[in-house]
Amino acid sequence: MGSAVITARAAATFEPVGRSVATARAFVRDTLQGWGYNDVVDDAVVLTSELVTNAVVHAGTAADVLCLRSGDGVRVEVADHYPEREVPLQSNGLDFGSPDRENGRGLLLCAALASRWGVEYSPTRKHVWFQLDLPDRPVGIRSAGPVLPTSLLPVTDQRVRVAVVQIDSTGAISAWNDDAAFVFGHTAEQVTGKQFTDFVAWPHTPGTNTGIADALQLSRWEGSYGIRGADGRTIAVYSSHLRVRDTDGEPSTVCLLVRDDERAVLQSPVRAPVSDASSDNRTADPFEVFIGSPAPDDLDGLLQRTVERARDMLDADAAFLLLATDDETELEVRATTGLPSARQRFARVPVEAGTGRYGSARMPAVHEDLTAVPGAVPLLTDTGMRSVVTVPLKVEGRLTGSLGVAAEGAGRYTNEEALRLQFAADRIALAVESARLGELERLRRGSLSFLVEASDLLAGTLDRDQTLALMAQMTVPTLATWCAVYTIADQSSEPYLSYVLHEDEDLIDGLKALLSKIAPPDPVPTPGARVWAAPSEAGHRAALSTSTRSLQHDAPLSMSTATRTTLATAQAVGGETVVLPLVARNRVIGMLTLGKPSDDHFRQEILELAEDLSRRAALALDNARLYSERMAISQSLQRSLLPPGLPDVPNVEIEVIYRAAGEGNEVGGDFYDVFPISDGAYGFAIGDVCGTGPEAAAVTGLARHALRLLAREGFGGPAVLERLNAAILDEGARSRFLTLLYGELWPQEDGSALLKVVCAGHPLPLRLRQDGSVESAAEPQPLLGVIEDLDLYEQEVVLNPGDVLLCVTDGVTERREGSRMLGDDGLADVLSTCTGLTAGAVASRILRAVERFAAEPASDDMAILAMRVPEPPLV
Repeated sequence: MGSAVITARAAATFEPVGRSVATARAFVRDTLQGWGYNDVVDDAVVLTSELVTNAVVHAGTAADVLCLRSGDGVRVEVADHYPEREVPLQSNGLDFGSPDRENGRGLLLCAALASRWGVEYSPTRKHVWFQLDLPDRPVGIRSAGPVLPTSLLPVTDQRVRVAVVQIDSTGAISAWNDDAAFVFGHTAEQVTGKQFTDFVAWPHTPGTNTGIADALQLSRWEGSYGIRGADGRTIAVYSSHLRVRDTDGEPSTVCLLVRDDERAVLQSPVRAPVSDASSDNRTADPFEVFIGSPAPDDLDGLLQRTVERARDMLDADAAFLLLATDDETELEVRATTGLPSARQRFARVPVEAGTGRYGSARMPAVHEDLTAVPGAVPLLTDTGMRSVVTVPLKVEGRLTGSLGVAAEGAGRYTNEEALRLQFAADRIALAVESARLGELERLRRGSLSFLVEASDLLAGTLDRDQTLALMAQMTVPTLATWCAVYTIADQSSEPYLSYVLHEDEDLIDGLKALLSKIAPPDPVPTPGARVWAAPSEAGHRAALSTSTRSLQHDAPLSMSTATRTTLATAQAVGGETVVLPLVARNRVIGMLTLGKPSDDHFRQEILELAEDLSRRAALALDNARLYSERMAISQSLQRSLLPPGLPDVPNVEIEVIYRAAGEGNEVGGDFYDVFPISDGAYGFAIGDVCGTGPEAAAVTGLARHALRLLAREGFGGPAVLERLNAAILDEGARSRFLTLLYGELWPQEDGSALLKVVCAGHPLPLRLRQDGSVESAAEPQPLLGVIEDLDLYEQEVVLNPGDVLLCVTDGVTERREGSRMLGDDGLADVLSTCTGLTAGAVASRILRAVERFAAEPASDDMAILAMRVPEPPLV
């Protein structure tokens, strides 16, 4: 301390435990207050807290704290017993590292707050010291304010009159002194018994709901408002309220009022920030003095630094900071110290008055003993804290948050601490709100990108199971730790657990088993997330039951796998669980359930994002359901239009390959059939209805069933097709033209086969002989469904052993790539290479040739019917 004379000293040693930090803060605060150094107490406590933390927590040794008093200031030294740990020396190029590190911030604060500081070494220890100079004030003046010229002193009218008004518990005036009558013009008889609010002109600030009634309910309050005088004018007054009770225990409020220009008589002195003792005499930024310089550039870091500084400033055991939601109806826990932060983070409580609510969030409040008012500060329930002081964070009159500190002992805080904490809150409110808005903007941009990506993924599939999987995978772990999707088939069905996902794959089975044992959430269509407590309660019961059984049956030293799984599942569902309805087309089709691990809560922004996702997911899931139903109907109809199987024709091999174009969502217009007509005779057909879809399917069904019926009635080929043509024309506007190859087959005793064929506008059948030659086996005739009078005839074809008859639809011959088309000649060339192959091998080779002809998938239906008379076995 140079040549300064040391007039007092105090020393103490603190053990290397976390609680020593708070004890050291109390030691320094009590010492400096005892010396009358109230002006530097807060800065000294903050610096001591950081340096002792470095010693007992980070260095892991005991800490020696020495306070030295002199006439112009105080010097505090903090020493540890770990000389091997390096401490950076003070120099022009000093690098403290990141200000957001857990250790090393004490040196940054020393540089920001102390008049002088340094690091000193000895053979057995090292210590950091800092010097805080007292403000340059006249001797004997502590907090009376600066000396002012006479011309600047407040002007009073004759003598200072202090109006004393007493308000009973109903808000009525019970006492009104002579000064009140003089200042406001109302006599005591005129106002006694009337409501005080009848005379008050309260300055309602936009964005707040605080009124005179709220101010009268506080234990102590100071501020400005107006009183309406007898002449109708509003007189601006400065008021100090004190809440008291009489001997019968009835509460009332005593109000001391002076004219507003005489407020110095009543107003509590405002504690000015400590001036910066730097060489350039610049005024320190009050925000940086409280937070430290540089301030964290992220919201979470800023909030955490704020609660730590608030705790240190009031020598508290805990501190917390809550931020208001956009509509200011709820407060959300964002930072705590000295409390189980993992359990409380993002918990929300309503702002309005009532049990379990922050009734005093909009004004400073001091709770001397929480046990006397249970639930006054919901965040501190069951934490052991008793003394609490909370102050609002306001920006332009709008509530943006609440800052509070708490202590384990009762009666630790008074209105003086509330004013000091409010002073700090006013300095940081704007920075916190700016950081909060920045974070909110980043969250909104991220949410928009998330929803765009989610919409693209959900729109990219029409498969129900894949949609369920996408819903869960998009929420875990981005929005929640685990997710369960319930689906509802129809209005009469109960919700069904369709999909479960956890960020830890090992917990999925246990989570699914747990959810399967509890009743699903009610399918309420009300939008928004609602809390569902059943999973957490079920997990708790399962864990308790498992632990009890383990203790009753001579449990081994290590838990069984089943026990560990049960406990892990209980931990996974122990936090907040919310349910969002999946509503599509005004119907609840399911529920999206999101969960957090033990004692964790969802942020409001996350719930809003989940709600947006649930709306998109519900529509995608319902579209997938509709598509699945349509595809199932289409496939069922398609199966009904194709024969159930092929008959065994003696001495003739028959193979059919059918490919419908598309992804199964359309009924093909091509069809085939092979069926017995009578003993020894078989009918076969292959046709192509114009177009696809339901209209084409109707004609396909009509043609296939009519062919069987007419052929079995004994009609020949031409007669069958003529009657089918008439039936198609009878459909009127729904009719479609039809190309059809119909024939009848008679196996012969000599091993050959006789065919009678009618080709009505269809691609001509091709005959492959044993020598490899290919020729048409029929002549073209008019197609069906166009004209009424048809003159059809049938042609006979004999298939000798080894011959093949190939029948195809135009999806084969019209296969294209660019300007090239396979055509009849290309098909004949492929067929000519099939000599000696079975009917099945012939059909497969034709299909491969068609598929390889073009790179793009086929756009038309294809049917291939191959019939072959096998060669007799060699003897």
